[in-house]
Amino acid sequence: MPVKKLPKLGFLYLDYVLRFFDYSNFKGWPDKIEEVTYHWKNDKTRFINEVRRKKIDVLVGNIPATAYETFKEIALALPNVRFLPSIETQFSNKSKENVTLFCNKYNIQAPKTIITYDGKEQESHFKNCKYPQIIKRSYGPSNYGGYFVHKVDNYEEAISLMSEKKYKPLYSQDAIPLKDSGDIRVMLIGHKPVCAFWRYSGEGEWITNTSQGGSMSYENIPMNALELAVKASKAAKAEYWACDIAIDENTLEPYILECATAFAAFPYVRDWIAQYIMWDISAGRFRLPHVPLFSWEELGKMNPAVLRTLRHLYFSKYEPSVDGAYWLADKGNFDMELTQDSYESDVPQNIKPPVAEDKLPGFLKLGDKCSLVQSRDNGLYNLENISLTKLLTLQGMDEELAVKIMELIQDKNITSFEELSEYDFISKQQMSQWATSFN
Repeated sequence: MPVKKLPKLGFLYLDYVLRFFDYSNFKGWPDKIEEVTYHWKNDKTRFINEVRRKKIDVLVGNIPATAYETFKEIALALPNVRFLPSIETQFSNKSKENVTLFCNKYNIQAPKTIITYDGKEQESHFKNCKYPQIIKRSYGPSNYGGYFVHKVDNYEEAISLMSEKKYKPLYSQDAIPLKDSGDIRVMLIGHKPVCAFWRYSGEGEWITNTSQGGSMSYENIPMNALELAVKASKAAKAEYWACDIAIDENTLEPYILECATAFAAFPYVRDWIAQYIMWDISAGRFRLPHVPLFSWEELGKMNPAVLRTLRHLYFSKYEPSVDGAYWLADKGNFDMELTQDSYESDVPQNIKPPVAEDKLPGFLKLGDKCSLVQSRDNGLYNLENISLTKLLTLQGMDEELAVKIMELIQDKNITSFEELSEYDFISKQQMSQWATSFN
């Protein structure tokens, strides 16, 4: 019986954006894996033609927030190409607003949230809401190390913050009283949790972010947090997925804070995701990875430096050999599953601003060029007083890289744009790309 031909696989890359997958993740794939890189600016037509020319059937890779709208158009022009994850699945990658709309559509428990462009509604909310409130910049799925996440304890603080930041839209949530001052990150493959850990805030801090002095623990992840993450993953029809979950210290109820297909993961987790994808697109020709529930508790005892270099970790399914050994077997409540197909109707309706986005002060506009638009005082930026928001307006700037640059500026390790070239995490191509934006 002839072996069914495998689909033509391709990696979706974008200039200046960190690559989630590479060839080593797809160990054992027998055919050539193509690459297609999106170069920003007016690159849509060329990108579509390259995918067609290379006859790619499955295009694997995450789409950043700044390119989401353009890739919706690209996907429509390539109806026979499977984007993995699907464009619909990546809806929550674009913004915190989208995360809330997603949770509302599928009745997934999340903090009470207001999203509004209306000044009177904003004023009324802050006069009548429950404090403290967590106010976030809606655009983008990431918190950028907490730079765009703020806690206000009363009306005066809220109005002062919004007067300074001018976030459009207002995105404000009831603060969940966090159990043990931490939240939980859950990573899933095929709707099965494969890694989960607590993130605790640092001393004197309230943001649970390890870049701001927080700590991690893989122990005692509550089952209801895993169940909520699985519910969200199934609603998103996600091949791979991650959720940040808050546990209310008073009720022990879980709430989704963030969720997306774009997340930081150890290489061995990316290997598992690739194994799952190969199993999926090959109709079972490749092995479905087996990852025992709570295996992260044992892996988490290893030094992070080891975890960051651990590759191609393999678990075999336990088979009891004698009577009574059954009770030692893994009895997790979740199995890896094939995800369902996505459809346009899966995506929630966006909240429309009252006027064109580019007329809103400080609002970040998306368009065919996939660049962020924001006014500059004199047409060029000065590195010494640039904000993180303005750094993120640079063509194709990656969020993690922007935070690194901001830290260099704040620590006075650099005082001019040219000094960035001394750091090996910034390429000559990036320096050339951004040079025209600076004095």
